[in-house]
Amino acid sequence: MKKEIRKHSIERNSTETKIFAEYIIDGSGKYSIDIPIGFLKHMLELFAKHGLFDISIKAAGDVEVDFHHTVEDISICLGIAFKKALGDMKGIKRYGFFILPMDESLAEVSIDICNRPFLSYNVQFPAERTGNFDVELVKEFFEKFVIHSGITLHINLKSCSNIHHGIEAVFKCFAKALNAACSIDEKIDGLNTTKGIF
Repeated sequence: MKKEIRKHSIERNSTETKIFAEYIIDGSGKYSIDIPIGFLKHMLELFAKHGLFDISIKAAGDVEVDFHHTVEDISICLGIAFKKALGDMKGIKRYGFFILPMDESLAEVSIDICNRPFLSYNVQFPAERTGNFDVELVKEFFEKFVIHSGITLHINLKSCSNIHHGIEAVFKCFAKALNAACSIDEKIDGLNTTKGIF
């Protein structure tokens, strides 16, 4: 019997942003990202491609103020859509981890899909901006994803001297680890926990 594709779409409209997002877990790395922040667009395209997720995002926001609200609300929508797409979480491996090099940068990400939101973010960049993008928004993105998806996430950037490479390594590594954690293992009967509930 063919398993139903795990996917969810969401709209979030506020006085600050208007967001539509669709997250297909069982995808092939296709993406359509229409947002007013070029650097984040690049990172989300990498995330979809390397996580083998199909992701569509259309967003407008008050970027004339700064990028904060738009980055935050995109992440909230992706986190909610991911959690909803997971469904009952039966059969998922639950844990995922990856180590990924990007030239001089080396990222390490570990994930537990467990309904216990927690972020450990051990990341240092050599400057505060890359182009017009504030690097503090990288942490903001992952904080909001963690809260709204219910995952435990540990991010360690082991080395970095180029900001673009460092952030790219983190997003690609996150994609690979999340793909592993949400993948189905047919040997797992029900939920992958002795508690019987996440």
